[in-house]
Amino acid sequence: MLECIYGKQNSFRGFRHSQEINDVKVSAYLVGGCVRDLILGLNPKDWDIATNAKPLDIQKLFPNSLYENSFGTVAVKTNSNDPALKLVEVTTFRLEGKYTDKRHPDEIKFAKTIEEDLSRRDFTVNALALNLPPKNLKSLSSLIDPYKGAEDISAKLICCVGSPEERFNEDALRLIRAIRFAVELDFSIEENTKKAINKNAKLLSFIAKERVRDEFIKIIMSQNAAKGIQLLEDTGLMKCIIPELREGINCAQNKHHIYTVWEHNLRSLDYTVSKNYSFEIRLAALLHDVGKPKTKRGEGESATFYGHEVVGARMVAEILKELKFSNEVVEKVVHLVRCHLFYYNVGDVTPAGVRRFIKRVGAENISDLIKVREADRIGSGVPKAVPYKLRHLLYMIEKVREDPISSKMLAIDGKDIMDIAKLNPSPKVGQ
Repeated sequence: MLECIYGKQNSFRGFRHSQEINDVKVSAYLVGGCVRDLILGLNPKDWDIATNAKPLDIQKLFPNSLYENSFGTVAVKTNSNDPALKLVEVTTFRLEGKYTDKRHPDEIKFAKTIEEDLSRRDFTVNALALNLPPKNLKSLSSLIDPYKGAEDISAKLICCVGSPEERFNEDALRLIRAIRFAVELDFSIEENTKKAINKNAKLLSFIAKERVRDEFIKIIMSQNAAKGIQLLEDTGLMKCIIPELREGINCAQNKHHIYTVWEHNLRSLDYTVSKNYSFEIRLAALLHDVGKPKTKRGEGESATFYGHEVVGARMVAEILKELKFSNEVVEKVVHLVRCHLFYYNVGDVTPAGVRRFIKRVGAENISDLIKVREADRIGSGVPKAVPYKLRHLLYMIEKVREDPISSKMLAIDGKDIMDIAKLNPSPKVGQ
């Protein structure tokens, strides 16, 4: 893959040999996440290069590039067939000033060395550089690692570069990024870093909801999503993301459940991850019982939660809109939460009832709703996701799926009725 960077299809030929630009010798390094992934033996999702060349000089080396920002980053088009290499970001070494808005530096200065550039990065596992071109990529003999990031990778630790307090006060998005990296890489968070997240959790409120949403999506889509949600709670960040979900903590249920609402929701999410279900299904599984604490009546085995699916659907709509999710995602997840509590006792399920169920839920949503119900069951502590009763319901659904459940599915329409029965337009035609 690195062959593209060193010259294949004319990509990055400018960095293949030392060059002089304005009497300055050009040096270039692979930096950040791609180096971390190489150490882990993973295929990098993207490639970033840091250089002492200034942006305009980078564009001279690579005319097929874009420079439309104030951060010294030039996007170079490589014409590679590899999606990860189609567009490679090349950034001039830089130092950053204060972060008044807790997200963007007030001032950016170009630095002279790669070590200065690495000093501004968030976590040690990302503060790594690899000389271009390395003599032997597998040996990583040209690795530049001033903050012992390779040791933290070996120890599976997420640790801030320098002072955690300073890093999080510079950019509060790093608070949730620490969680995201921990779950994506299956790492732990170093103790001082974790304490600093707890102490500065409220700073997340300075960050645009869209950026928080994007990190939250990556957590939900990781293989350790339930661990990520628990980490968000343990570090105090959940209060700034979905505080309503926290109401399920220590909220005991009834004889049908052996876990609290919080534990049940996390176990339901974990099941959807194990099945590699879509984001909307994972989110619906996590939030399907968010309305239970508000509707709980009584205690012990006889406690009730009547209407929790209705209350929960309203809450989910507000939660997802607050996090700036698209209308499509909001409508889908709200619908799954609203409909997740359906009745399917064998003997009581009739063809007419199933037709009404399909009409209410929508034939296009049946499969996803069943998956949410599976997650609900496993999250309750039962051994089977699809018991006989649910299999019987699926059989009945298939049996009546082609039955007309609305007038649009009929072979005739109102005009046919009026022609045959000699009727004028009226409610009688619809009947």
